[in-house]
Amino acid sequence: MKANKIFIALSLLAVVGLSSCRDQFAELNKKPDAVTDPEPSFLATRAQTLFETNDYLFWFYNHSLYFRWSQMGNSGVFSEGSYGMDASTVHRQTAYITMLTYRNDINQFIEKYERPDAKAYAAMCGVLAVYSAIYAIDINGDIQYTEAAQYRYGGELKPKYDHVAELYDLFIKELDEYIDTFQDDTQVVVAKQDIIYNGNMAKWAKLANSLKLKIAVRLYANDATKASQIAQSVVNSEEGYIDSLDEAFIFHKADAATGGDIAYQTENSISMIGGSENVIDYMVASLDPRVRFFYTKNGFNSKIIQEFITEGKADKLPPFVTDNINVDAEGNFVSYKLGEPWCRYQGRPVVWEMSPEYEAYKGIYFDYTDRYQLTVGEATKSYGLFSSLSEEMVRGRCGYSVPTIPGGPVIQDNTQMPWWGMYLGAGETNLYLAELAQLGAISGSAKAYYEKGVELSVKEWDYVAGKNKIPYYGTTYGYDPLEASIELKEGEIAAMLNTDAVKWDGSMEKIYLQQLMNFTMLPNELYVTARRSGYPKVGSTLLPYVKFEKFELAGVPRRFEFNEPSPTDIMHDIRMENLKEQGLTPGKNQSGMGYATTTLLNTERLWQDKNAPQWGTPKK
Repeated sequence: MKANKIFIALSLLAVVGLSSCRDQFAELNKKPDAVTDPEPSFLATRAQTLFETNDYLFWFYNHSLYFRWSQMGNSGVFSEGSYGMDASTVHRQTAYITMLTYRNDINQFIEKYERPDAKAYAAMCGVLAVYSAIYAIDINGDIQYTEAAQYRYGGELKPKYDHVAELYDLFIKELDEYIDTFQDDTQVVVAKQDIIYNGNMAKWAKLANSLKLKIAVRLYANDATKASQIAQSVVNSEEGYIDSLDEAFIFHKADAATGGDIAYQTENSISMIGGSENVIDYMVASLDPRVRFFYTKNGFNSKIIQEFITEGKADKLPPFVTDNINVDAEGNFVSYKLGEPWCRYQGRPVVWEMSPEYEAYKGIYFDYTDRYQLTVGEATKSYGLFSSLSEEMVRGRCGYSVPTIPGGPVIQDNTQMPWWGMYLGAGETNLYLAELAQLGAISGSAKAYYEKGVELSVKEWDYVAGKNKIPYYGTTYGYDPLEASIELKEGEIAAMLNTDAVKWDGSMEKIYLQQLMNFTMLPNELYVTARRSGYPKVGSTLLPYVKFEKFELAGVPRRFEFNEPSPTDIMHDIRMENLKEQGLTPGKNQSGMGYATTTLLNTERLWQDKNAPQWGTPKK
């Protein structure tokens, strides 16, 4: 009887399964004229929502190393561990594969359904693929590109590696083709499906042309003639390049009400690296408003300072606070010497562990006990000394608590905002052109490009900070009467351009330093700019790169580790051959400690880095 019940049950399941299969096959076997055609605009939109070169894993793994290696930021004292042990921990930038997949899918649709009017959607994805592939090359050198994302269409299961120089040539060719497509009047684009430029093909053409400048400056050290030709073609082009705020590649992917996590970039909190003291001092001396958009205020507002004095802990205040305040005869706070908000930005010292400099600093900056705590009654609070990168410039799901005295009011800003990202602006393009003009690679006024680049960079980052509603933008929260909001104010750009640190004098240093400032929230670009230029410079009076007595510049990595792939990896032999062609020694230890010395990470360079200067030692 039991066996019969089982047989009946299995028979019923089989019948249900057959019925389900029939339904599925019936759906698949519809007549072709009854099937709805796929819509390529949806594929393009999906590609745009997935596009990201600075995603959560990038910030989690890469960004702190880029800042430390270039000395544009640090998380504490420097040591050998600041350079070597983390060089295998890296997010390899594979976003271009996703963009290629969508480009290829749309091209398949165009071919299958004879829809040449949809090529603009493929071109959009192609531009995003080139953008993200440039980033991948910055980290990896040679990448799989021409044969990548093709297997589903009968392509290679084991795609080859393409060499950097060949890829730069290919990107220029592809970008020219995409520009032609954007200028084709037969293209039909649904504006609302393009969340980047709302269907404006002229702006897409400018973006494509601007990407050529990214390639030109990366190519210059190895082929100045070709880089000059590329850049001059951009300057002379009919379609132009990104040259104003409304043309910038700045967008958000979705609104909070409809976009889910896509709207906020990531749900996970990110530990942001602190600014270098040298960098933040330079920005404050420059009266650079971007220090307020990129970095957080420290915890020492005037009420906190006064509370330290009231509680008899004035001697515990850090020197950069006490040196900047005026006090009365009783020692109480009266006013700032350098007012808000400038006085609230402080970077970490660039010092080597156990050095005389560290010994002098450690009791002030590296005392992590109770030095910067206040206790009033039962309440205890700690106050941060340093300014870190603003997390709300990276993701929309953040909260902020205003520093108040223990037992004081709880003031929080927990508004979740759709995240806006900056990817390529007019500040960047004009600063590239200033560099190339000063090098003699293109015609035009380097001074004009430089000043326009600085101005537009400040305006663009102010715009992004406003869209992301970062702390103190447009508000002081009403706690400290001396608090100042951080949005761009009238006349600040002119004042900045007139400071000794920024005022045009024809020096390459100022051009590169302004590029570095512009790239603070684009750490991959910051790292590449420092690597290819040699700035910040050792011994500079503007922004020095510190050469540590106990550590050689040749020990600072210029790339990440490449460990030998597993023997069972189907790409093992191809990958090993490619590493050999690039002149790169693979590490042996699969746990990520494959290199005995970081010197290899400096001397064995990626192709585009081979003729670049050593850290801190520019050629010009």
